Amino acid sequence: MGKQSGLVRLLSYVHHANMGVYRQQVDEWLANPTTPTPEITDHPLQTTIKYGFGVNVEQPLTDWLGIFARWGWNEGQHESYAYTEVDQTWQIGVGGNGGRWGWRADRMGLVFVSNGLNHEHARYLGYGGTGFLLGDGKLNYGRENILESYYTLHLWRGIFPALGLQYIVNPGYNRDRGPVIVPTVRLHLEF
Repeated sequence: MGKQSGLVRLLSYVHHANMGVYRQQVDEWLANPTTPTPEITDHPLQTTIKYGFGVNVEQPLTDWLGIFARWGWNEGQHESYAYTEVDQTWQIGVGGNGGRWGWRADRMGLVFVSNGLNHEHARYLGYGGTGFLLGDGKLNYGRENILESYYTLHLWRGIFPALGLQYIVNPGYNRDRGPVIVPTVRLHLEF
């Protein structure tokens, strides 16, 4: 077994785009509620900046099993328009391959994830605003917590089917929703 080398990855990004500002849209809507809810896309053409940071840590324990942790943050004041609506996240998990039973190309894992929103983002959704993925009326904010497990089978050459299961508390950051259990089926093909 011997010593196992770990790794740390650092990430940062800056987006320059036509994005609304959550606080500005809510304040304007509260001052003059001409629509039933605030609308993040209802702003003049403007280039704003959204930035964020992330850290990924991986530490093998054996030749087939390891642990990992990830942390991510963005300023959360500007409109979310790509990937997902998460302003803060952290996760910790364990992952491995099927080497223990002779199927080294198989992958498996168990992870706990906790996602959150910036105060202004949550306030916008609380007034009934909608984002590109979130918003169903009034938000009763709570961190979204997820326990996920998965197993990816190397079936044949470049064919990798996977089964997973997620248990989500406060889905969509709403304490009035869930918890929910979400089964997943995925297929990864390599050509």
